Amino acid sequence: MRNSPIGVFDSGVGGLTVVKELTREMPNEDIVYFGDTARVPYGTKSASTIQKFSIQNVLFLLKRNVKLIIIACNTSSAIGLPFLSKYFSIPIIGVIKPGAKAAVRSTRNGRIGVIGTSATVLSGAYDKEIKALNSGIKVYSGSCPLFVPLAEEGWANDGIVDVVARKYLAAFKGRNIDTLIMGCTHYPLLRSSIRRVMGKGVKLIDSAEETAKEARGLLEECGLKSAARRKNRSKFYVSDAPDKFRAVARRFLGRDAQAVERVDDV
Repeated sequence: MRNSPIGVFDSGVGGLTVVKELTREMPNEDIVYFGDTARVPYGTKSASTIQKFSIQNVLFLLKRNVKLIIIACNTSSAIGLPFLSKYFSIPIIGVIKPGAKAAVRSTRNGRIGVIGTSATVLSGAYDKEIKALNSGIKVYSGSCPLFVPLAEEGWANDGIVDVVARKYLAAFKGRNIDTLIMGCTHYPLLRSSIRRVMGKGVKLIDSAEETAKEARGLLEECGLKSAARRKNRSKFYVSDAPDKFRAVARRFLGRDAQAVERVDDV
């Protein structure tokens, strides 16, 4: 099992930021990624449907003999993870708890902001995780739905992102937050604009980066860290439109996704 791959799933391409950080954190680990591009987005679906999709995604990755599963989707992490943990013995982690833990460690004044998709913000998942760690912390949340298409269109360095960011993030200006969680795996691509708007005094928490660190710690704790001394190999599966996925993937990975395969067994 030590040399088995890490499994990662997301509703689309956003989870590739997690893959990028995993590769940086653990260059010897192989990764199998599944992007459910035929059924994206998950945020508009009911809780029962998200749970069903999440189960199917886990079963798909188990067929690829993975040793750890990472839910690189905030919606599935919020709604699916508690359910999945009851029925599968394989280690499964999401992106919400690692980000919440890092924010609690970071804050000095006990005031944390969270930005995410509408579904993630409405779930209150980050708020719950933060409060479970420190009930005295104030949490302020705001949804930034246009950030996702801007990231996927490759407009991260376009001035329009600054305009949209100023509009979305204005609500945090009077809150005196010192830490902001980028609670969507697309948002790290827009870090520069978010930084310019929030200022250097606000620490930005990248949930993808924190999830990769959490995964490394868990593999070490379970004795599952790869013993192989070779470069990471990644395999990418999608449920639809592999050509489109391949085109967008480069923006998220910083490299080409060579092996992308469309599958129907989900």
